[in-house]
Amino acid sequence: MAKAPHRSITRRTATFGLGAGLLWTGASGPWPRARADSQRDGPAAGPFEWEAAPVPARLDPARTQEADRWLLRGKEAPFARIRLGDELRLHLTNRSPIPLSLHLHGMRGPNAMDGVGGLTQDPLAPGAGFEYRFTPPDAGTFLIRPCVLGGGSAEPAERGLTGLLVVEEITPPSVDRDVPILVDDWRLTDEGALAPFDPGPGGGWGPSGRLGNWLTVNGNPLPLRVEVPTGGRVRLRLANACNARIMRLRFDGLKPFVIAVDGQPTDTFEPLRASLPFPPGTRYDLLVDVPADAGASGSVKALIGDGLTLVEIVAGGPRAGRRPAMAPIPTNKLLPDSIKLQSAARAEAAITGGAAGDPAWLINGRAGSPGSPPLIKVRRGSPVVLTLDNRTPFPQPFHLHGHSFRLLHPLDDGWEPYFLDTLQVPEKRIVRIAFVADNPGRWLIASTVLERFDAGLWAWIEVT
Repeated sequence: MAKAPHRSITRRTATFGLGAGLLWTGASGPWPRARADSQRDGPAAGPFEWEAAPVPARLDPARTQEADRWLLRGKEAPFARIRLGDELRLHLTNRSPIPLSLHLHGMRGPNAMDGVGGLTQDPLAPGAGFEYRFTPPDAGTFLIRPCVLGGGSAEPAERGLTGLLVVEEITPPSVDRDVPILVDDWRLTDEGALAPFDPGPGGGWGPSGRLGNWLTVNGNPLPLRVEVPTGGRVRLRLANACNARIMRLRFDGLKPFVIAVDGQPTDTFEPLRASLPFPPGTRYDLLVDVPADAGASGSVKALIGDGLTLVEIVAGGPRAGRRPAMAPIPTNKLLPDSIKLQSAARAEAAITGGAAGDPAWLINGRAGSPGSPPLIKVRRGSPVVLTLDNRTPFPQPFHLHGHSFRLLHPLDDGWEPYFLDTLQVPEKRIVRIAFVADNPGRWLIASTVLERFDAGLWAWIEVT
């Protein structure tokens, strides 16, 4: 398969993915390319000492200027990998010029460790530090994103302050490679610098949010090349760290099997028509068997314009031993087998905004505020059904903090066979989600398009 050249995203292709359902760097530069001598890419150690600090670098080698990035730096940053049952100890020092907090996106941990500046903790002032210290309850793939109420999330995310936390299963599937793949886009000038940031509440990029014109995978230009032994098996951990880009993924020359969605195990299944929706904040764990022919290859593409190849998987090296049949990873016994919908507490979130010339984004007629009453308040252990009513002409990806939920069928007569923490509500559509509110605290339900989040497209729930 010929290698596709990396292309800028033009004005025409920049909006292509909107109708569909990060920089990964260390202290001195992008993450190293996937290594052929390592089964699990990235460190498996702790405690982690990270700094959020400016690190200018050239994102596009063909352009003349550096981008003024802010990165998570440290011996391992911005990638942490631990085993289920181990304590996470991650100390963050803010060396950026603005107040900062980092949300562990998808983690059902303690409320005090959720990393929402202005709700669960005070944002870290420049020079201040904070330690995330707890034992994660679930294995999974978790995104790390800036999260500060009132307008402090979109810019640091666009500058690169994102990462990934992997909590491995006690007995993970047998694979030859385990590769995290973090996709991000950047808005660059013709010279290669980051395009200016508009301090206004709408972010200066219209209702779609800030759509980049340059994609990276793990901090490198496209595509990421992953070599797997001939006849081997690879685990791909795909995460969308873009500020606003909604896209679909397509798998060419590959037969992927989904084993987890948003970090939670699911029955193993093949994606319909070999593609998956991929809004910001979404994560997929996939198993892929490579052909037994040396040099055979396949690709993961972003369906933007004519398609951009994100990852190339190439068979090479000594032939792998025989692999067991594809099988699901063990279910998460901490999540409920059923949810009593008939006794659930219910609330509705009507999503409005995005009108021409009006930067306001509202839920039930108001912008998010920690001083506003919660969308719903329930006792711990209560079943909850939330109705998300998207009255806007835009797809709306949303994330529920601290919990995993089921996507209900339209008549509340069942649910999809997987848990989520992030979903996309189609334009002018209503969806309902159900979960057991088993994690006490104050939790956001928020847009994952960070410019909309900064403009107030969020609410919060309280579990007592």
